[in-house]
Amino acid sequence: MVPSRSLTTSDPTSLSDQVSLSGLVPVKRVVLFAATFWEMEAVRAALGRTVWRQEGQQFYWATRVQVFRIGCREYWLVQTGIGPHLARQVAAQLLTRVPFSLAVSTGFACALVPAEVGMLLVGREVLAGEGEKGERQDLALEVPGDERETVIRLALRGWCSAHVGRFVSTERVVGSAREKRRIADMTGAIGLDMESASLAEEAKRAKVPFVIVRTASDLLDEDLPLDFNLFLQPNGWLTGAASLVRRPAQLARLWQLCRQARMAANNLTAFLKRYVAVGE
Repeated sequence: MVPSRSLTTSDPTSLSDQVSLSGLVPVKRVVLFAATFWEMEAVRAALGRTVWRQEGQQFYWATRVQVFRIGCREYWLVQTGIGPHLARQVAAQLLTRVPFSLAVSTGFACALVPAEVGMLLVGREVLAGEGEKGERQDLALEVPGDERETVIRLALRGWCSAHVGRFVSTERVVGSAREKRRIADMTGAIGLDMESASLAEEAKRAKVPFVIVRTASDLLDEDLPLDFNLFLQPNGWLTGAASLVRRPAQLARLWQLCRQARMAANNLTAFLKRYVAVGE
């Protein structure tokens, strides 16, 4: 592993674009997009806590990009925020400025196939969600590449319980088991999230190979304890808290969901550690 250091640059494309510090091994730059603090922490646990450098002054988001140099790869870890619009904004700004070997949408997902909490879900392609009337969108985005295939092979060979297939992204949190089942039947997807379709669109535009690597934090046949879309609206935390006060029995179910998220985080970290080890 290359010794760590910390610096800030105004020109990220000029730093080790083609060769490693040894001058012999080409550097592969991988960007990992995660929506929330908890998902970011799961990825950091796989990459280690020592940041090689920080990026971000030349971009338009407040959160810096953390860059980790491990072996022959650079890993750029970026927090997008929740939802397709924030994901698109961040990805568009970054992928048009910096060359990458792979873009990864990572974090947690809803399983749309029979699964256990924490199961690895790897997306080769993603549907851009549903229309306003619930109709299926036929555009399945896929951006192939060698580094993407490395991830998929690792999932297929090393994780007997992994699912590899199609994802679908929506603009809202889908909380009811009935609606999850409807989306699963309509799309044939293995997993559901909110950001991957937007990230895939920007990766395709920038000609960057793209893959989804997520773990199941909630399952096909379970209802979420409350409407998490409330928390995505202005003053939504107050509305969401009020809904819990009105239904205190849901607190136990919410605590269970937190435990499921921890299991999903642990399994995500474990898989990403194995992926990182391949590049050491």
